[in-house]
Amino acid sequence: MTKRPPILMILLSVLAGLGIIQMTVLIGYSIYRTVEFHQQIRELEARVTLLKQDVADLSNMRQKSFDPEFLRQLARCQGYVGEKEEVFVDQKAVQGVNEAECRLPVLRP
Repeated sequence: MTKRPPILMILLSVLAGLGIIQMTVLIGYSIYRTVEFHQQIRELEARVTLLKQDVADLSNMRQKSFDPEFLRQLARCQGYVGEKEEVFVDQKAVQGVNEAECRLPVLRP
């Protein structure tokens, strides 16, 4: 007659195996979350950098808003013409905005 392993030993072995599987899943999920968090941190840092640049540009724009030459360049970019200037319109001109000609003045601190 062969001796059977005790039921308690089998049950403990099954529970240990399930625990190992559960720990493997939890470790994998933790690694996944860590990678996702680092990716989100990089995206947020890039966005913060862009927002800081926007704040600096707006600060420079506020300082330049009192400069008449800068305001003249800004108005010209938007299509305004000076009082003493003459406007010539080409009948064959393309109807649309030429992006190369419509650039904001350079903001220098």
